[in-house]
Amino acid sequence: MSTAAPERGRAALDSPPSPEPGRVPGSPKDRGPGTSAAPTAEELNAKQIAQAEELLFSGPPKHGFVKALYQGRFRAEAIFPYPEEPPAARAAADQAVDEVRRFLEEHVDPARIDREADIPRSVIEGLGRVGVLGMTAPVEVGGRGLSQSGYCRVMEVIGGHCASTSVFVNAHHSIGIRALLLFGTEEQKSRWLPGLVRGEKLAAFALTEPEAGSDAANVQTTAEPIQTEEGPAYQLNGQKRYITNGGIADVLTVMARTPDPKGGESKITAFLVTPDLPGFRVLEERKPKCGIRGTATGALAFNEMIVPASNVLGPVGKGLRVALTVLDFGRTTFGACCTGVAKVCLKAAVRHASTRRQFGKTLGSFELVKKKIAFIAAHTYAMEATTRHAAALIDSGAEDYMLETGILKVFATEVLWDIVYETLQIHGGQGYFNDEPYERMMRDARINTIGEGANEVLKGYLIALAGMRDLGKEFEAVFRDFTSGSSKFFGGLWGLTKNQARLTIQTPHVPVTRVELLPFAKQLAKRVKRFGWAVQKTIVTAGGPLTDLPGVVKFGKAAEKAMLGHMGKLMDRQMIQERIADAVIALYTASCVLSRLDHELNRGDLTPLNRKAGELFLRMSFRKFDRCLDGLKSNDDPHVVEVADLALAQFQA
Repeated sequence: MSTAAPERGRAALDSPPSPEPGRVPGSPKDRGPGTSAAPTAEELNAKQIAQAEELLFSGPPKHGFVKALYQGRFRAEAIFPYPEEPPAARAAADQAVDEVRRFLEEHVDPARIDREADIPRSVIEGLGRVGVLGMTAPVEVGGRGLSQSGYCRVMEVIGGHCASTSVFVNAHHSIGIRALLLFGTEEQKSRWLPGLVRGEKLAAFALTEPEAGSDAANVQTTAEPIQTEEGPAYQLNGQKRYITNGGIADVLTVMARTPDPKGGESKITAFLVTPDLPGFRVLEERKPKCGIRGTATGALAFNEMIVPASNVLGPVGKGLRVALTVLDFGRTTFGACCTGVAKVCLKAAVRHASTRRQFGKTLGSFELVKKKIAFIAAHTYAMEATTRHAAALIDSGAEDYMLETGILKVFATEVLWDIVYETLQIHGGQGYFNDEPYERMMRDARINTIGEGANEVLKGYLIALAGMRDLGKEFEAVFRDFTSGSSKFFGGLWGLTKNQARLTIQTPHVPVTRVELLPFAKQLAKRVKRFGWAVQKTIVTAGGPLTDLPGVVKFGKAAEKAMLGHMGKLMDRQMIQERIADAVIALYTASCVLSRLDHELNRGDLTPLNRKAGELFLRMSFRKFDRCLDGLKSNDDPHVVEVADLALAQFQA
């Protein structure tokens, strides 16, 4: 792909940016001396809780496998047996994997792509020919019609070969085309899908802005409804940045704020935007960066850009739902790509440790090197098991997999960083130089914990708080009914009491079929039960004991205000959230590994390495879980906060 500015109506790259387009009226920069004071901490907490409710919990409650863990339940039917693709789907995926692997080996040079900071147009056209750019699109529009599980197997191969190419494909297909496939009208699909799946046109997903990254609800780009000669439309003003494929895409899914017809707060809506629309400008087509240098990461501006109302994607005001759904799919391919890199690292580490000699012995003879190789092997096995399970949830038509895909993204990206680090360390000085791929792999891996939701945000808001939300709502309702004198109090209290009794009397059943796995199943069940207790205690005490709340003996609004403050404090306790998140990550990944071990033992094709690697991962995850929960009671959190506050004060002065 040329780095010159594309034509087809795009403004030149060197066009001067407009003066701060797209701010929402009432944003901090718009507030003058005569406007209302900044919101209080209490008001901010209330707003954050309301935004989280809208963002994560629209529609009726849904209960997936991970959500059940928060209540000390093990939904065995959601994890056992380990998923297998139907024969026809597996055969189609096998063929696609073989074709893509052959194409990559013959035509994709990852070192050159990194060096020249460009994916050649010939590679993009080739990816289109072998079907990569439309793997899950229906056959009727030129796609290959693969399941999410099959697509993840393809992305595993691409990720292991070239990170830039995998991110390019992910941006185009996993979050670009996917929005159109899931939410597009028949007219929109027939108009754009054929060219997109063949690679004749490229897609991008434009959410991130100067003020909205992981805080997706803070989008400032505006879309005002207007009437034109051609019919109803929207006028978009704003900027987007860090958009993969943004400056080279032909169709972009753009998030912008639309006014509430009822006069309430504006809502985010998704729009299909093409670069030939007047007012569309590419501010920067390729921003130089640390890794994945072959991808075109761009910055865009919309100045009074008129978008036909027929280009609205999904319902008006439901853009965040579009974004979250699409990102769920993208996070499974994140896991697949990380698995591919991990497998490459395992082979490279073993190969070097077996041939490199120091002190008269191979590196693989030393225990500290064995420790690194065992870590890589165990976590690669777990990463693949968790990816397959999350993808299978999507294929099964499950309604709730948000926590599972979020966990997969966090787990795979954090573990891969450690794996690449250890692989380079095993190679020593040889691995540090750029005639080997490991320094490039490290640069490429760094973006993974940042992109598609920073891991810290996912751990806090998505995994911990979203997981505790349903149980927290039950406690909140009982507290509110008690303080208001409602007759519902005893019914709610009975529900909580039954759950307490269940946790006291029962230990969940983990239904492995192989007797040799029973000790691991019992260890897992014991920890699921312990986690249920820990979550209840955290909800009740993390914001301070409920009995210490001001207004606890009052009624009505005073009680609701007190409870809101309590939950707001829990939202601020992010080190507690991190421990809760890490604990449930350990439980979910261990469950996937145990299910896979059980399946492969029954099938008779479990290798000695995979068996011991899987068992080692179970032991390691159990220990990590124990450390996380022990840390809820014994930690240095106040001292950590104190030192950080002092440092912040000193260097801000």
